[in-house]
Amino acid sequence: MGRNGIGSTGGKKNGAGQFFLATLLLWLVSVVFEIVFNLRTELLWVICGGVFFQLINWVVRSWISRDPLFVNTSVSLLHSIITSASVVFILLNQYLAKGLDEMFDHSELVGGSWKWAYPALCFSCGYFAYDQWDMLQYRLYSGLIPSILVHHLVLLVCFTLALYRNVTINYLILTLICEMNSIFLHVRKLRRMAGIRDSNTGLVKLEWVLNWIAFVFARCIPHILITVKLIKDAHKFGKGVELPLALSGMVGMNILNVGLGLDLFHAFRRERSAKRNQENINHHNHGE
Repeated sequence: MGRNGIGSTGGKKNGAGQFFLATLLLWLVSVVFEIVFNLRTELLWVICGGVFFQLINWVVRSWISRDPLFVNTSVSLLHSIITSASVVFILLNQYLAKGLDEMFDHSELVGGSWKWAYPALCFSCGYFAYDQWDMLQYRLYSGLIPSILVHHLVLLVCFTLALYRNVTINYLILTLICEMNSIFLHVRKLRRMAGIRDSNTGLVKLEWVLNWIAFVFARCIPHILITVKLIKDAHKFGKGVELPLALSGMVGMNILNVGLGLDLFHAFRRERSAKRNQENINHHNHGE
């Protein structure tokens, strides 16, 4: 991701920034309206999530580093850890209470809401709004149509519509299993920013192993299984917007996963070739 100073402006890029800022403000007005006028107090968890992660941002900025990308990645890492723990807790709780068959029944996934699932989804929704704001404020994006901002906007729209209508809450909790993989992606980014790039160390090797395991089992497989389940249960959905929204969202997620997998593979090969080059140089120096 390209990064410019907060004061920098660039014609077209700024246009993208203004568009995404406008959509973020509209989203915020909509959430506040629901809470105040429709008395949807359960949506206060969205505000709590946004405020919580903004506070963590200020703490990191004040005490650890002022680099906007380091601060943003540190907060993202914390979100991934909290969300992963929440999802595992919610799933275990339901499994012990109901068993797998009842848990993954269509009516339970679409119309039900597992214990703690609603506030957990709200909290994550608040994080995505905070993250969008942080990226816009510090220009932590690049390109004419920045994919990270598009990704966050799509997530905010899907999550918020589901929260307003109280549908597909459990499906969306299942999609958040991928945050387990995000933990290792953020750790890798922070490690490289801290200047630890020696791929020979045991810790870096372990990080790569865990990264690949989490990528396959916490990101790819769950997202494919959710997509298959949606297609299998398509006839059980009503005539509303739920099925097209859920299916298009999952197709988007799977496409993003392919892109992420390719990025990871290229990064892995780069680190491996850098390691080989270093070994050749060392071998050559010893030989002299």
